[in-house]
Amino acid sequence: MRLMIVDTALGLCTAGVFAVDGADARQLGLRSEPMVKGHSERIAGFARDAAAEAGVAFADLDRIGVTVGPGSFTGLRVGLAFAQGLAAALGRPVVGISALDALAASAGEAPAVAALIDARRGQVYARFWRDGGPEGPAEALTLEAAAGRIERLGSGAVLVGSGAALFTGLAPDMILRLLDGPEPGALARLAAAADPAFARPTPLYLRAPDATPPTRLPGQARTPAP
Repeated sequence: MRLMIVDTALGLCTAGVFAVDGADARQLGLRSEPMVKGHSERIAGFARDAAAEAGVAFADLDRIGVTVGPGSFTGLRVGLAFAQGLAAALGRPVVGISALDALAASAGEAPAVAALIDARRGQVYARFWRDGGPEGPAEALTLEAAAGRIERLGSGAVLVGSGAALFTGLAPDMILRLLDGPEPGALARLAAAADPAFARPTPLYLRAPDATPPTRLPGQARTPAP
């Protein structure tokens, strides 16, 4: 299967073309840079350049894979809009991949894995795996709650993602992989294995957005306090 992956949910802006055969994901073309804002101006050019490097036209792709979060509200919306627009124009399926699942797939072989995204405000987005299987759904956890879960993973566990840095002193026998986003190859493997009927390209939000709608329209008088 030949596919394009798009990732703008976390600290990277990534577009890549891969040929995937089972567990083997062969990189054909890739553009990826650390980026916390400005994804909307760059992602289309990254996709164009990745396809050019791969020597393929967009019409040669079998599907599109895109990270759906959790992550930056603005960033993941950019990636979703681009991936869905491209897939619609090509008549190809688009599959949504959890950023936490993709981070865990980037961790390599380990008896246990904690995929951790720094969510600010004393929280992390987290999901935990043991023996290759998830121990529950993705969650927004306080640092204290996450630390308790991490300690139960035991020796040799891998902490992966931007949130791993928050637990550097917790367990010296654990392995930290401080990634700004999922490895493209890991994302490509998950996108190839996903079932389009279930892996919907819809945002994965684990808490309400920081921004709130205005309480009055522009020019509207303030309501006096009672």
